[in-house]
Amino acid sequence: MERTNLLTSFQDFGLADPISRALQEENYTVPTPIQAQTIPLALAGRDVVGIAQTGTGKTASFALPILHRILENRIKPQPKTCRVLVLSPTRELSGQILDSFNAYGRHIRLSATLAIGGVPMGRQVRSLMQGVEVLVATPGRLLDLVQSNALRLGQVEFLVLDEADRMLDMGFINDIRKIVAKLPIKRQTLFFSATMPKDIADLAEQMLRDPARVAVTPVASTVERINQRVIHLDHSAKPAMLATILQQDGVNQALVFTRTKHGADKVVKGLQRAGITADAIHGNKSQNYRERVLAAFRTGELRTLVATDIAARGIDVDGVSHVVNFDLPNIPETYVHRIGRTARAGAEGTAISLCAGGEETGYLRDIEKLIRIALPKEDHRTPGAKPAPSTAPQRGGQRNGQQRNGQQRSGGQRNGAAPHAARGDAAPGSNDPRRPRRAGGPNAGRNPDAARHEPAVRPQHGGQAEGLQGVAFLQRKNDRPAKTTNQRPQR
Repeated sequence: MERTNLLTSFQDFGLADPISRALQEENYTVPTPIQAQTIPLALAGRDVVGIAQTGTGKTASFALPILHRILENRIKPQPKTCRVLVLSPTRELSGQILDSFNAYGRHIRLSATLAIGGVPMGRQVRSLMQGVEVLVATPGRLLDLVQSNALRLGQVEFLVLDEADRMLDMGFINDIRKIVAKLPIKRQTLFFSATMPKDIADLAEQMLRDPARVAVTPVASTVERINQRVIHLDHSAKPAMLATILQQDGVNQALVFTRTKHGADKVVKGLQRAGITADAIHGNKSQNYRERVLAAFRTGELRTLVATDIAARGIDVDGVSHVVNFDLPNIPETYVHRIGRTARAGAEGTAISLCAGGEETGYLRDIEKLIRIALPKEDHRTPGAKPAPSTAPQRGGQRNGQQRNGQQRSGGQRNGAAPHAARGDAAPGSNDPRRPRRAGGPNAGRNPDAARHEPAVRPQHGGQAEGLQGVAFLQRKNDRPAKTTNQRPQR
């Protein structure tokens, strides 16, 4: 691990005066540990691998030194190029990163723009025509711009990968490799991840040159200020228990996680029937709708937000007092990301997980093994009740094409399945043979603006992807004889 002399003030970094003035206006005084370790290394031109969980100040740790180095050699970008490329997994996180660059660079006339899915590409093409200094993008939309000749990557001097482990979960690994192959070999790369599984470590080794390694917390640790507990209960009792939790005193703002988009909408309807105002964000919601809901949540107008893991990535709201796992995540690292939405900015928080037995008991064991903590538990199960029926294949059950057939039933849809759901289980741009057929003709699923850039989470442990429903449907795959003509798609 790289050892540095930690600095205790932003003024000690020697940042350019316009940047220092912006930091003073933002009331930045004492750097966080990841900032204190990373900024001096990045200012010196080193490649960096940073391991830190969400909410630790990673954005400033890469944005500030990059802005300083841009000012040291201020040149006008060539048309259709960028000097700085920041890749992040979701639209929300990308927007927050761009906001940070604009805030820190408010006194230097910074040219920066966003390239994300879910919105028309034309505006993004126009913003790149004259070239920009900073481009923040999601991988899928970035490749669309490159393939349409709206962007050239040959002038990139600084590359940042933020939330690399989440990009792996979302199936963006192939897109990232394609992007890196188009970049100049001579560049500075800053690589950040909350966890460091083997695939991410291998990717970092391929992309970086003699990187400095910094870490501010043990891998996959949980924030100490979070009061965590588990409630064992029957599956049918989850909606009533959630309503009871949210109606308790001390619940200022709550973020509720589900594994599926359909499940998020269903939870919102149940809360509304209980008289609790709530809304949901997930990949099937339009970008404008998601931005409106997030804005209401940030201002406190909306107190309860229900989200899937992908949509919630990048939510940075200091006032979240409670995180509730309505569904336990099937990837244990995801639990760490989820509960990191609370106890931010020095506050305390509460994380409550509802466990309905069956497969969720296995997920809970995996979580406790990862975080090395036996979570406190309450038992509200009905004596003698059977565990809830499986709603996802067992670990390893998605192989051999099973996930493909199950995915087309995402959200309870039948033949008219939304293109977004139909494309969700394969990595964007990959040649995965398990990729689902598009219902309704060869062009029915082609909607790169709304669908491609936020695929469902690709499980690393063989669990359920977002929107995957019912293992019973997967088991019928080979029951019928194959038809050679006019074969109708499976339901």
